[in-house]
Amino acid sequence: MVKLTCLIRRKDGMSPEEFHTYWRDRHGPLVISTRSGSHVLRYEQHHRALSDYGPEDDGQYDGVTEQWFQSMEEYRAHIAEKDFADVWADLPKFLDVDRLAFVVTEEPVVILAGR
Repeated sequence: MVKLTCLIRRKDGMSPEEFHTYWRDRHGPLVISTRSGSHVLRYEQHHRALSDYGPEDDGQYDGVTEQWFQSMEEYRAHIAEKDFADVWADLPKFLDVDRLAFVVTEEPVVILAGR
């Protein structure tokens, strides 16, 4: 199993509410509607709680997204699809792409599996 994990920050001038709505209702459906998205086994959006925002912008990240793939080959096939460009072109509409941070990982090392 391969997992793409991204830390994401909303673009300047976009409120937290606008950001979370766009990410959930526009970008998420775009990802899963594409041929590129057909390589994704699981797609998760972890939204920062609106109650965690203060009256001033603290500059912190607004969420984490995870996409799971069966293998590194499937991840590479995902980004090689022609319509991956459509997904990538959507990012500046709601993200600060200069602060986008991501890592591709393989099977996790489980330190604590529950009690």
